[in-house]
Amino acid sequence: MINSANQADSALRRSELVHASESIVFSGDGEPQSPESIVGRLNSMLTAGDLHPDTYSLGGSVEAFEHRMADELGKEAAIWMPTGTLANHLALRRHSGTNARVILQEQSHIYQDEGDALARLSGLNAIPLAKGKPYFTATELQEALRSSVTGRVLNPVGAVSIESPVRRQAGQILPWDEMQSVTSLCKQEGIPVHLDGARLYMMSASTGVGVKEYSELFDSVYISTWKYFGSPFGAILAGTSEFIEGMFHDRRMFGGGLPSGYLATALSMNGMDGFVDRFSESLVKAKAIFAALNKLPSIEIHQFEHGSNVFELRLADEIDTDQFVESLLDFNIVIPWQKREWPLPLLHVNSSILRRSNDEIVEAFTSVLSARL
Repeated sequence: MINSANQADSALRRSELVHASESIVFSGDGEPQSPESIVGRLNSMLTAGDLHPDTYSLGGSVEAFEHRMADELGKEAAIWMPTGTLANHLALRRHSGTNARVILQEQSHIYQDEGDALARLSGLNAIPLAKGKPYFTATELQEALRSSVTGRVLNPVGAVSIESPVRRQAGQILPWDEMQSVTSLCKQEGIPVHLDGARLYMMSASTGVGVKEYSELFDSVYISTWKYFGSPFGAILAGTSEFIEGMFHDRRMFGGGLPSGYLATALSMNGMDGFVDRFSESLVKAKAIFAALNKLPSIEIHQFEHGSNVFELRLADEIDTDQFVESLLDFNIVIPWQKREWPLPLLHVNSSILRRSNDEIVEAFTSVLSARL
């Protein structure tokens, strides 16, 4: 067990290693970005003439990125947002209109991490399903829809939101067949359905279902553009032209019409180039490494049945998990500390795993494991 003083020292060391070019960082979905790497990329784009200023997030590189992402997701139009929180909120606000109920997962970011913003800012009531689980089924959704229109006061659902992968559930996803059933039910009932797909690209690589195939099931889709495209902030919301039309007014009303959005969107476009291939290669590599580690005693890297790029680190009872994770820092391998939200440490696969050979990574784990036994 690591005491508080040692933990502070470890935090500083971890911060330094996260940005070291040779580190394997099992945290986050994208390759870690340092101030130096971001400035270097911006300088390269400036030299290449790829930075085009906007006017309060209108025009320039922002508009170019919106067109690119609409095409990428197979939607008619897209709008850039400074945060995913704003993208999700404005999508559900527009979909719902005067119908105040929004059905979502109890474990979703919108329900758990946004301070009841739907109710406080837009008069929408969140109806949570699937308590403590990654997703709800079409059967559960059908019952919630029925109860909304059979009470003494008619209170129809304005929108359904699905988060997949689910961050609070270790990146687990709504299985493809169930997703088809849920979205088909929404269409039958005439209820707009929104995808909180912040990590859509992780889900696509894990399942083999294309990004456009997922997007086609939904009336609107949000994806993060900073979690893995290498920009400091940003999100994309995509849908029909009618849905996106004029939404820049809502964006500005909520304080999101930022000047100089072109810096973030240009970095996102730069980070997109080759991302799908790099991430797919990273996931294949990780699974090979984890298969080798699972042959060792006292350790298991667990893959969830409906998982994405997040894996669970399971160690034998006689091994101090904190000390094990700490010792891996000596080999420039960074695993995030265990969080309250999940009982075991989680390994997030990203392209930093490409920095070293499989044998080197396996040998590092083997050395630490041997020392702990």
